[in-house]
Amino acid sequence: MLASWYDRQGPAADVLHVGELPDPRPGPGEVRVRVTVSGVNPGDTKKRRGWLGSSMPYPRVIPHSDAAGVVDAVGDGGDASRIGQRVWVYGAQSYRAFGTAAQYTLVPDRQAVPLPDHLSDELGASLGIPGITAHRAVFADGPVDGRLVLVHGVLGGVGSLAAQLAHWGGATVIATVRRSGDLDRVDPTVIADAVALDGADPAAAIRACAPDGVHRIIEVSLSANADLDNAVAALDSVIAAYGTHTDRTELPFWPLLFNNVTLRLLGSDDFPSEAKRQAARDLTAAAAAGALTVDIGDRFPLDDIAEAHERVDSGGRGRVLVTVPR
Repeated sequence: MLASWYDRQGPAADVLHVGELPDPRPGPGEVRVRVTVSGVNPGDTKKRRGWLGSSMPYPRVIPHSDAAGVVDAVGDGGDASRIGQRVWVYGAQSYRAFGTAAQYTLVPDRQAVPLPDHLSDELGASLGIPGITAHRAVFADGPVDGRLVLVHGVLGGVGSLAAQLAHWGGATVIATVRRSGDLDRVDPTVIADAVALDGADPAAAIRACAPDGVHRIIEVSLSANADLDNAVAALDSVIAAYGTHTDRTELPFWPLLFNNVTLRLLGSDDFPSEAKRQAARDLTAAAAAGALTVDIGDRFPLDDIAEAHERVDSGGRGRVLVTVPR
């Protein structure tokens, strides 16, 4: 099969190879997926470059955890009726060596999720890590129907899906963007109110929309927004954080304590298995109902995977995808 891989960590152009590797064969409980589109996440590029001092988990890594494609083989004892089924894939390179930047990938059967025929491969390949992270951030602490949910970084991959899932779940969604010039990019059919963080008083603007505070905060940068979150959090609210810009993040501890705020930290590789399966079910249902869209940015052929990684690392807009030839 044609695949991309790296045998050492480093800059994308230096370590990513494209060439032929043996076709994998599914083991018991696995399916093989013929990949059409592979999704590139920041976590994929961080693993490749050794972020936070991480080392090579395996002698050779085929990167990427997310994809869309078609099941073309099942392991011994597997459900042969799945062969030919369109699927979206999550977790392919989570604690596994070989991900989706290849013509074929192997995953446990439950991690190849049926993709409704009217949904595109591009959408399917964009649901995995950002979608499951967003779902966990929104729903890990219970239903949001009738609640006020604040989503920071709503134009980002996780933030956008979190806002749409919260809206789908019955919440009123308030969102933030970094710059006032980005406010016109916010979808008013999903977002009740949007606030720019470069405004004079973002906390006051949020409180004007939520006088008693917000019940759930989806946080992309805890270090940057800890004081703002404290200023707008309701009693017994939840801050669900999946990112920060300062490793040792300071918090206004006592005010948060007196408000009985729960701080939930989200590491997507290690969510409970059932939480991932529920997220997959809900993401598929919401997408099938037209409640989820994804901003697709740049598409690169597999031969240009290094450029795709560099685009993710540069922080460009939209989901970066790699198309895999037949």
